[in-house]
Amino acid sequence: MLKPEILDTFNTLLDQAVASGDPEPTAMNLSSVDAAGRVSSRIVLLKGADQRGFRFFTNYQSDKGVQLDAHAQVALCFHWKRLREGVQVRVEGIVRKLPIEESDAYFASRPRGSQMGAWASLQSQTLPTRETFEQRVAHYEQQFAGYDVPRPPHWGGYVVEPDMIEFWYGANFRLHERVRWDRHGQTWTSRLLYP
Repeated sequence: MLKPEILDTFNTLLDQAVASGDPEPTAMNLSSVDAAGRVSSRIVLLKGADQRGFRFFTNYQSDKGVQLDAHAQVALCFHWKRLREGVQVRVEGIVRKLPIEESDAYFASRPRGSQMGAWASLQSQTLPTRETFEQRVAHYEQQFAGYDVPRPPHWGGYVVEPDMIEFWYGANFRLHERVRWDRHGQTWTSRLLYP
């Protein structure tokens, strides 16, 4: 569980990033490792943060989903250039699937086109032609015409449960401020780091 002080700091920074006009304030870099130890990194969108951690949604059968199943240790990084001299939030921890009810609720809130895309995309697999994908979209549009689109069983949410969070505040001459929080069991401790 995240310490309230940590969550408050994060939420304040996120609110400031939104207010700054950052075009994608919820964008976060997600790094994961496959079964062979190869590291991958990509941008995903934060869909919520609470005492459990940081939530995002994806296709469970994508390269990302397969890696998360193989190795639950992950890292996140937010970078907000418009705050101060730049602010980063680094997160490390364990990823877990969200309960089905949460995935269902979030999926139901998505635009219908995004729901169709979740059904039609064989994410990370080779696509022979763009037309193939468009045909798959049309197929699911026809299949669900006049109905609410259910969540595909291969799509849902994850939560990253942190055991380390670092708040990095940029400064001139690289005299940055770094505050690192580490979790030991249920206890969080903080310390400053040299820039």
